[in-house]
Amino acid sequence: MTTAATDLRQANLIGALWMVLAMVLFAIEDALLKQAALTVSVGQVMLCFGFGGAVVFALHLLATGQRLFHPDVLSLPMRIRVVFEVLGRLFYVLAVALAPLSSATVILQATPLVVVAAAALIFGEKVGWRRWLAILIGLTGVLVILRPTGDSFTMLSVLAVLGMLGFAGRDLASRAAPGTLSTSTLGLYGFLSLATAGGLFLIWEGKPLVTPTQTDLGLMAIVIFVGIFAYSSLMKAMRTGEVSAVTPFRYSRLLFGVGIGVVWFDESFDGYMAIGSGLIVLSGLFILWRGKQAR
Repeated sequence: MTTAATDLRQANLIGALWMVLAMVLFAIEDALLKQAALTVSVGQVMLCFGFGGAVVFALHLLATGQRLFHPDVLSLPMRIRVVFEVLGRLFYVLAVALAPLSSATVILQATPLVVVAAAALIFGEKVGWRRWLAILIGLTGVLVILRPTGDSFTMLSVLAVLGMLGFAGRDLASRAAPGTLSTSTLGLYGFLSLATAGGLFLIWEGKPLVTPTQTDLGLMAIVIFVGIFAYSSLMKAMRTGEVSAVTPFRYSRLLFGVGIGVVWFDESFDGYMAIGSGLIVLSGLFILWRGKQAR
């Protein structure tokens, strides 16, 4: 094995470890948000988390000599990104807070399927019939989990789907975002979008802000820390090694999210969830494999 091949293999391993760490932290973040929403309104949780994360990223930008505002922030792709970011974060946090954490986590894993389908339709990327079939199978897995014709179906289940669609739109818009915007800049405006989503929900909900207890403040501080570390780990993962080698480890979030939901919140994981999860993950992995083969 050549030195270059050895270095690439090591980079892929390090990137995969960063990705797994990011997925663990995102699962913990979801659980902490769900726990915080038990005592503080969901809108206030999003508001605090969003502003807290935005402050940290703003301080990092200032410390590294970068501007808080760049003219390209107002570009059309970024404006579209913010809209989808607000929708994605709003509905997904609502799903995490109000619906079972395990089902919300599983449905979120369908995001790459929607991104590939939309990229073919919007950006004209070539997607063969095999990947289209995989996309349909993966989306069928979402329907298996939702069981729209079953007695267990509730509108709360749709929140995770709407959040997933919002994140897919955000990811697509990110591809068209100007390269002049750094990861920290995107992080700043991403967390500001979360705060905006929280403010909008507070207005719609009509509930006044409450003074959080010391326990609530401590929990929110941990959520902010974990969320920022998770975001940073994800960026590290995507910039280390080959994307095709690192990206499949995103699906480890399913294991962690479901595990935390079952152990921490005493949620159930039935056969329908297992079948739906399998269809989504296998479809996603197949699409990644086919994309690598095409290159």
